[in-house]
Amino acid sequence: MSGVTTDIAPLVVVMGVSGSGKTTIGTLVAHELGVDFVDGDSLHPIENVQKMASGTPLDDDDRWPWLEIVGRTLHERGEQHEGMVIACSALKRKYRERIRSQAPSALFLHLDGSVAVLTRRIEGRSGHFMPATLLQSQLDTLEPLAQEEGGYKLDIDQSVPDMVDEAVTKLRAIAAANS
Repeated sequence: MSGVTTDIAPLVVVMGVSGSGKTTIGTLVAHELGVDFVDGDSLHPIENVQKMASGTPLDDDDRWPWLEIVGRTLHERGEQHEGMVIACSALKRKYRERIRSQAPSALFLHLDGSVAVLTRRIEGRSGHFMPATLLQSQLDTLEPLAQEEGGYKLDIDQSVPDMVDEAVTKLRAIAAANS
């Protein structure tokens, strides 16, 4: 991992279920691309934060304004000719489409892994709100990134440095092909 910036600074959404490594990989990919990283959870409107804090799950009506903020944040960075990486579960295609409605050039990096790998990762971390018992509900909701959606599916059953190197190489190639 070199940390060397190139002229190509894509707008990237690192997506996947809990435990896939969105924050870890997103932070490192952003560093390698020479762009900022944002955890999409930090962009939730206060109403969503209050709802989640009370233990009430968000529904799609709650998510739409948040997903538009994620997309606008990417769009604004693109307007400044700067890249950005945002971690956002983006489990459903319609969520990704909502983000792209604001940031059409956004690329998605889908962190993909088996139930066994994901469970092991969730059980191995501390201080996170997502218990392993809820993983299956996220997997049931997940609509995997389709080839025509513009992005890359990354197998998470490899070392972090290998994942970052692969992701950066693929994202730069996709961004270059789209420019």
